[in-house]
Amino acid sequence: MAYDLEEQEQLDAIKAWWARYGTLVMSLVAVAALAWGGWWGWKAYQGHRANQAMGYFEALEDAARLESTDSAARIKAAISTLRDDYAATGYAARGALVAAQALVEQGDVDGARQQLEWLSTQSKHPALQPVARERLAGLLLDQKQYDAALTQLDNPPAAFAVLYADRRGDILAAQGKPEDARKAWQSALDGLGAGDPLRQAVQLKLDALSGA
Repeated sequence: MAYDLEEQEQLDAIKAWWARYGTLVMSLVAVAALAWGGWWGWKAYQGHRANQAMGYFEALEDAARLESTDSAARIKAAISTLRDDYAATGYAARGALVAAQALVEQGDVDGARQQLEWLSTQSKHPALQPVARERLAGLLLDQKQYDAALTQLDNPPAAFAVLYADRRGDILAAQGKPEDARKAWQSALDGLGAGDPLRQAVQLKLDALSGA
């Protein structure tokens, strides 16, 4: 097929451009393809790990519902795997709370405390870390470790300020510091809305402290 002069010049220009940049273009295409494939591979891997973590979490929940003699051992085995191998997943954080509650109900307070202590240090779980700190403070209060309990309540997140103040009041009252307890409970009361169910409980504590 014959080309006129203008077409031939265009073809020559394209050939020259390809000779100069063709290798670079193919390299960029290859890199993009590898990146795309790698991204999908990573997503698949993450999905696989999430499914595995969910399986251990469900096993933990099943063990927590059991009343058999090996329930505590199964709980600890499941949460140990979640903490060791899937610590970054939400299943590990939620599992620590489930395990702690179940172990408390079974009388294994030390085992429960270990789960809450772990979660209380996990800043990558900002939604559940404060819950663990508040519950850990409660356990330490029951064990009469008042100073350690109060330490857990330092620098409360805004969303937990009321709960932390209420718990702080409990600890201070147990320490025999009624005025400090009053201030903490009053702080909690000030942060509660009129219809909040916790308001009545905090008011009862204040009334009892005043001898009302």
